[in-house]
Amino acid sequence: MSTSRRVGLRIGDQVRFEGRLHSVVALEGTLVRLADEGGLVAVIHLPHLLMSAGFERVDRADRLPLPQTSRLEGLSREEMRVAELWETHLHQVLTGLPPQAGPDTAPRPEYDPAVHSLAARERAKAAELAGLGVEGASERTSRRKRKRYQERGLAGLVDGRGDRGRPLLERADQRVVAALRQAMTEAVEESSRTVEYFRWRTERILAAQYGDGVVAMPSRASFYRLFAKVDAGRHATGSAGTRRSLARRPEGPFGQVTASRPGELMQIDSTPFDVLVLLDDGVPGRVELTGMVDLATRTVAAAALRPTTKPVDASLLLARTVTPEVMRPGWKDALSMARSVLPYRPLLEIDQRLEHAAARPVIVPELIVCDRGAVFLSRNFRASCRALGISVQPAHPKTPTDKPRASYCASLG
Repeated sequence: MSTSRRVGLRIGDQVRFEGRLHSVVALEGTLVRLADEGGLVAVIHLPHLLMSAGFERVDRADRLPLPQTSRLEGLSREEMRVAELWETHLHQVLTGLPPQAGPDTAPRPEYDPAVHSLAARERAKAAELAGLGVEGASERTSRRKRKRYQERGLAGLVDGRGDRGRPLLERADQRVVAALRQAMTEAVEESSRTVEYFRWRTERILAAQYGDGVVAMPSRASFYRLFAKVDAGRHATGSAGTRRSLARRPEGPFGQVTASRPGELMQIDSTPFDVLVLLDDGVPGRVELTGMVDLATRTVAAAALRPTTKPVDASLLLARTVTPEVMRPGWKDALSMARSVLPYRPLLEIDQRLEHAAARPVIVPELIVCDRGAVFLSRNFRASCRALGISVQPAHPKTPTDKPRASYCASLG
């Protein structure tokens, strides 16, 4: 087996398997669900697929639209019968043989591709269907259905008059959807664009891939509705910073990082407030909120407001996380540790300071994930963590999704 193969698969990838082009439509554990160009679905173990002779993953630039297998869901028995009837006839027009023909079957003379052109075979099929009494089986209808069958398989032969109740992304031409997504991907690192720009760019991509005028663009209003669906969560015309941050987010093929016990994984982050406050010197100014979140319990272990967060503030925040919070004058007894659901008496035997403590859990971190800000990479903060036996793991550059809980809590303020 060649070691140059790219074996990582994602939904939407195109692969060659058993001499046919398939699309990856689902992944579950080591099982891969494939759909061929005719809409036939097969479930295969990933190791078997990768070791099969002739297996090849098609480059993204050569992708075809995904077969719309979901378009066949919910069809009545009569609608399915009509679509399969047309598939049988159109398969004969394209190959000269019906789908169920054996290896020794010879094509009928009027459908022999070696003798007659495609247009001649379409005329012969239209005449045959008219003789059988099939309604609306003109040469023009046969040609239109043949093109749709080549593009989308059996799903392209379903009566489209019932499409109004189906999702917009399923009704749209998948070539237009793929081109629009490519245009959005290209513009991730650029300044924010308008919807009209993406309409122009989508048309240029389709012309480069299929030729001018081959793929019909939707109307302006239809494109705007399609853009709104594809743009959901992308911020293609919104905040450039948010768009770039989302684009750098890892795909996470095996799920999110989880913690099974308190302190196993904690996250820390700072964010400036967008409101003015009155500082200690009486001058209004802005402050920053710094908070530490425990991933296992979703507990905000400690938080602090400072005009400007400094390394000593981060170290003090760490100290508040690992020490009890003393009840302050004026606090109600309901806020005390003795009145909480925490195991007060067993904890009191461990640390007598909990006798006058507030009902805030004391969590000793094992690993803290932080961004690459100077505060958290400072010698002061790292030395404090080292003294307590705490590991510090900086997030990847410009990747706030490495510490989403802390970023979210800090943004809420």
